[in-house]
Amino acid sequence: MKITQSITEYNAFRNTLEGPAAPRLAFVPTMGALHEGHRSLIKLGRSLGDVVAVSIFVNPLQFGPGEDYARYPRPLDDDLEVCEAEGVDVVLVPSVSDLYPPGRQITLDAGALGSVLEGRSRPGHFNGVLTVVLKWFNIVRPQIAILGQKDAQQLACIQRMVSDLNIPVEIVGAPIVREPDGLAISSRNVFLTATERSVARSISAALEKAATQSSVPAARAAAYEVLDRAEAEPCFQLDYATIVNPATFTEVADDHVGSATFVVAARVGDTRLIDNTIITFSPPPWS
Repeated sequence: MKITQSITEYNAFRNTLEGPAAPRLAFVPTMGALHEGHRSLIKLGRSLGDVVAVSIFVNPLQFGPGEDYARYPRPLDDDLEVCEAEGVDVVLVPSVSDLYPPGRQITLDAGALGSVLEGRSRPGHFNGVLTVVLKWFNIVRPQIAILGQKDAQQLACIQRMVSDLNIPVEIVGAPIVREPDGLAISSRNVFLTATERSVARSISAALEKAATQSSVPAARAAAYEVLDRAEAEPCFQLDYATIVNPATFTEVADDHVGSATFVVAARVGDTRLIDNTIITFSPPPWS
């Protein structure tokens, strides 16, 4: 496994892959603190590509004032062990100054898609995400990029960017990986106390109940039955829970038929958690 600590180092590696029989390069962008969810992305990348590249970089542009940039876990040695075990070919671990040189002025605008829900709660977040992902695509030069469905709005923003800017990268969304109790695996779960962890389970439990329903109103009511109980706990504060079009993240109508994404965000203690599930709503039998 090659570890590159600068863009120049990576370019030297990437140039060895050029030629008429160039391998298919699959890329997994991460912020480190790798867990089973990341392992699943790497495994999927391995199945789809000949060479797998992983970036480990805590991107300051996607953290707002008062967010957890400073305390975000950075267990680099552990992360490299995970990459080695999963057969990663090259890992990119550049410094902030290498990726964002002095005098930088240009940042992408995520548009309307990036201004709702997560974008409303975290202004500028998706601008920072798209800026770093576009930089990664230009540096890594992959044919495929593997991203998790847990960050559903982020995935939609990146798909929109690739489409709007004609970027020749195939975006593959990977299923959410969950703990045995249903909680979506996240690098931020380590910040939860035992009590908070128990309460946080309400998020996935609400989505599980919603997914058994056949209409938007019924799914919404089923989820809120669980979330209302969670909000009685002093450590739980719901940000949003809504059913949206998976491409635009605008709310669907009550009579919506077909696929939709139920997205939830909540703060549990000092930790902000997000989760989602895809639900296919059927037309009523009398239609």
